Amino acid sequence: MRCHHEPIIVIGNGEIAVNIVHHGAKTGVTGSCHELVIGDNSLLIDCGLFQGTEARETLDIEFDINNIAALLLTHSHIDHIGRLPWLLAAGFAGPIYATEATAALVPLMLEDGLKLQLGLNKKQCEKALALIHQRIRPVPYDCWAQIVLPTGELVKIRFRPAGHILGSAYIEIKLPTNEIVVFSGDLGPKNTPLLADPIAPTAVHTLVIESTYGDKPNHQLEHRQQVLKQIIEHSLQDGGAIVIPAFSVGRTQELLFDLENIIAQIDIDPNETEINKRVWKSLPVILDSPLAQKVTEQYRYFHELWAKEAKHRRYMGRHPLAFEQCITIDSHADHIKLVNRLQHSGEPAIIVAASGMCSGGRVVNYLKALLADKRTDIIFAGYQAQGTTGRTLVDGDRVIKIDDKVIDVAAQIHQLSGYSAHAAQSDLVSFVADIEQGPKVIKVVHGDLKAQTALAVELRKVKPEATVIIAASE
Repeated sequence: MRCHHEPIIVIGNGEIAVNIVHHGAKTGVTGSCHELVIGDNSLLIDCGLFQGTEARETLDIEFDINNIAALLLTHSHIDHIGRLPWLLAAGFAGPIYATEATAALVPLMLEDGLKLQLGLNKKQCEKALALIHQRIRPVPYDCWAQIVLPTGELVKIRFRPAGHILGSAYIEIKLPTNEIVVFSGDLGPKNTPLLADPIAPTAVHTLVIESTYGDKPNHQLEHRQQVLKQIIEHSLQDGGAIVIPAFSVGRTQELLFDLENIIAQIDIDPNETEINKRVWKSLPVILDSPLAQKVTEQYRYFHELWAKEAKHRRYMGRHPLAFEQCITIDSHADHIKLVNRLQHSGEPAIIVAASGMCSGGRVVNYLKALLADKRTDIIFAGYQAQGTTGRTLVDGDRVIKIDDKVIDVAAQIHQLSGYSAHAAQSDLVSFVADIEQGPKVIKVVHGDLKAQTALAVELRKVKPEATVIIAASE
């Protein structure tokens, strides 16, 4: 049922009361699900899965869906779409709006999740995905789409680039009173080479904004490729595998993009030795994730959404996401063969595999086989949620348990900044500061209490006239 005790935000002349209810990502960073109640109807923004320590025993929809007219998706990460099958099973019959690229990625992401989490067979997955295909309504970026609520009011929605992953968007919702409510979804950092930067909206009445890294000043994007190269070259001196756990959408493509650029630059750099050039040119970059392969294909298909730098490399005849040294592993049998081979041979190779937090997927087999080898290097290039294997390793535990197997960790663990798909505090504040008119109300969500509070402090400085609400403390 709706939480009617949550604050009511009165829009315009007060004829329509707008209530924002959070069904996830209120006190943490997963399970994103927000309900915008407009009079007697509502819109649902995202319906994500709870992960890590926030994971729930049941995925059942525990809120009233009878008055939800439509679902709007900000992007295709599982913590924003993972409960969608359960929403449909609960009886939601409305349309699902998303950008064109998100509409292409959602079935891929959900198919993978349905197989892994529920063990559904191919026929069962196809039935669930067919229903999603019927409901989904792709909307191009920057185009207004109209939604007529059951009670007759007209609401307009517009997806604007968020720079988080392919197809990601923040959503502008123009109410019948013409005031605009914006849900940020997950905003990406500025100046990443693969995707275009988010540009702030012009006018906003109420803004719901994420705060994953609301307490982190910046990400040091400008050094990430250089540091990645240094870690790899250090590892090459010792031999052994370099394992990079990465989410199938977003992080994997950013890493491949930088690895291709490192190899291309070394090849033409007069200061590089011929020996180092040969080492790099013979170093296999192994993409061992069937889902990541499919997602990478979509990144290549939607190349018009790339940033200028990425487009330039493509126009120059390079293949940033499909270069010669990038080897893909398809079958599970080939995956197991490779794991065994690397465990016994100790030969150098870069392996990019899901999941990013080591909570499942093929990367787990690499960890079980290689963590005890001191020649192994594990590179974490993103946020590791509490309760995940990735977080345990990043926190420095030298004895861990994976699938009931106790492992003495001898591998070197590296944490590489600059690859987060989330904006840090400086970019979040800049996004809000660039809004010309408003907002009157800012709700900070999608972060722990510390991150939400830190961001709220900075937002009050740039928008002193706004009422800033920390969702986690409500």
